[in-house]
Amino acid sequence: MALIGMRSRLLDRVVRLSPPMLLVALYLCVIVLGAGLLALPISQSGGVGLYDALFTSTSAVTVTGLVVVSTGQDFTFFGQLVIALLIQFGGLGLMTFAVFVLSAIGVKVGLGQRLVLREDLNQSSFGDLLRLVRVILVVSLSCEALGALLLMTVFVPEMGWAQGGWYAVFHAVSAFNNAGFGLDDGSLMPWVGNPVINLVIPLLFILGGLGFVVLADLYEARRWRALTLHSKIMLYGTLCLILAAWALFAALEWRNPATLGGLEGTGAKILASWFQAVTPRTAGFNTLDTAGMENATTLMTMTLMLVGGGSTSTAGGIKVTTAIVLVLATIAFFRKSTELHAFGRSLGLEEVMKVLALTTVSILIVFLALFLVSITYEGSFISLAFEVVSAFGTVGLSLGATGELDALGRAVIMVVMFLGRVGPLTLGFFLATHSAVRVRYPKGRIYLG
Repeated sequence: MALIGMRSRLLDRVVRLSPPMLLVALYLCVIVLGAGLLALPISQSGGVGLYDALFTSTSAVTVTGLVVVSTGQDFTFFGQLVIALLIQFGGLGLMTFAVFVLSAIGVKVGLGQRLVLREDLNQSSFGDLLRLVRVILVVSLSCEALGALLLMTVFVPEMGWAQGGWYAVFHAVSAFNNAGFGLDDGSLMPWVGNPVINLVIPLLFILGGLGFVVLADLYEARRWRALTLHSKIMLYGTLCLILAAWALFAALEWRNPATLGGLEGTGAKILASWFQAVTPRTAGFNTLDTAGMENATTLMTMTLMLVGGGSTSTAGGIKVTTAIVLVLATIAFFRKSTELHAFGRSLGLEEVMKVLALTTVSILIVFLALFLVSITYEGSFISLAFEVVSAFGTVGLSLGATGELDALGRAVIMVVMFLGRVGPLTLGFFLATHSAVRVRYPKGRIYLG
């Protein structure tokens, strides 16, 4: 009876948790469970400690891709399968799977589950949540299956059906979920000139990074005019970022012998430039040695990692829509306009306030983490800054600082990865909550600039 009473009290406390706190608890539970599985002898070759397993599990669930041990060498097939499942859960959202399973077995999805699902999918209303869940699962699994089949044309001839098939499936799951985990220690560098790798992998993580709301809108509307404002901003912003980054990377690295300058042929350089231009937006794969990039290219990559992908996507960062609203707000300020305009629609002060809050919190997290890690780190500062931004943007690109971090540094990076994945969702709950103003104060004035 005492045990039953204890369980009842524990369940009651869990139910009383706010939706964002319950979501955080779910992610933490999966991370701990994943670490336990990865630490088992069946999962690894014997060189992976519990702390390394915890770091790997955190990186997988937050779909980051930063590693302290070799995914392909230090983990067995079972361990790699666990990592792939953690990536899938983390990328598509735990509540997405939970609601799908409940619906499949005929269990009615209640208000509590819908609240948590709303936070996990970063939505402001309950409308069409279950429809969005179905779209997420169908689109995700279809893209991953098609991507795996295309990647098999590269990996199977090189490695055989068993290993090549697994390489294709693992990289398809990792790419669509913007995780950046690879089974080769050089990521995708051995296939830097392969057109299939350079087209299929980017296409997967671009689709995953657009956001499921955009993909659903494209499927239903199929015309530019019929798309929502969010979809138009995401598509336009993504295209501009890709083209600008592609041109800048090629211009900055064309003669660098450590990157593009070491490749033969213009075609290979263009393909490599394309891949490295799109991968910083939280994908994490690389076909070139990121440590060999010029300082200007490194700074550009950090900026792209901080921006990230789209809302309700597998990507991280402050999001493309946030960056565009910031730009629009700046333009409106200089034009002395009280409203923001985009594609024939207007955005009010409330959206600007949300964007400012999210950006401010994100910058504070990055700078605080960088300060804490720099206390004990003795290597290059730009490498450390790159690492922290990569962790917050859940990207996974690295200049080599991850393996050099001490216990404190790794702990900070794990927290940053977790905040980069779950933090914006939790913050979104508070931004979506309205409170009535009971007391009004007389207006004051401060001098800025």
